[in-house]
Amino acid sequence: MDVLVLIDKLDDLVHNARAVPLTDQVRVDKEEIYEILDRMRETIPEEIKQARWIVKERQEMLAEAKREAERIIKEAQERQQRLISQEEITRQAERAAEEIIEDARAREREIRLGAEDYADEILNTLEVNLSKFIAAVQRGRDRLQGKDEPAEVG
Repeated sequence: MDVLVLIDKLDDLVHNARAVPLTDQVRVDKEEIYEILDRMRETIPEEIKQARWIVKERQEMLAEAKREAERIIKEAQERQQRLISQEEITRQAERAAEEIIEDARAREREIRLGAEDYADEILNTLEVNLSKFIAAVQRGRDRLQGKDEPAEVG
C-alpha cells in the first residue's frame, strides 16, 4: 500500500477520534495506530527501493545518452577530418594537375618552336636547291636554244 494512503488514514483516524471533554486531546485506538505505523514501516522500504531503482535507471539512461552523444561527436569529428583530408588531397591534386599542364604547355612551345626552326631550315635548304635546279634548268634550256655560254671554270 502507498505510504501517502497510510498517512491519510492516520490523519482521518486522529481527525475523527473522539474528543476528551474539556481538553484539546482526543482518544484514539492505540492498536489501530500501531497497525498503520507497522504498514508504513513495511511500505517505506519498498518505495525507497523503487525510488532508488528509478534513480539508478535514470542515471544509466543519462550515461547511455552521454556515451551516444560522445560517439556521435567522435564520428562527426572523424568525418570532418576525412573531409578536410580529402579537400587537402584535392587541392594537392589540382596543384599537381596545374603544374603538369604548365609543363606540357612549355614542352609544347619548345617542340613547336623546334619544329618551326627545323621546317624553316628544310625549306631554306629546299629553296637553295630549287634555285640551283631552276638555274640548271634555265642553263639547259638556254643550251637547247643555242645560247651556249662558255662553261664556267671553277
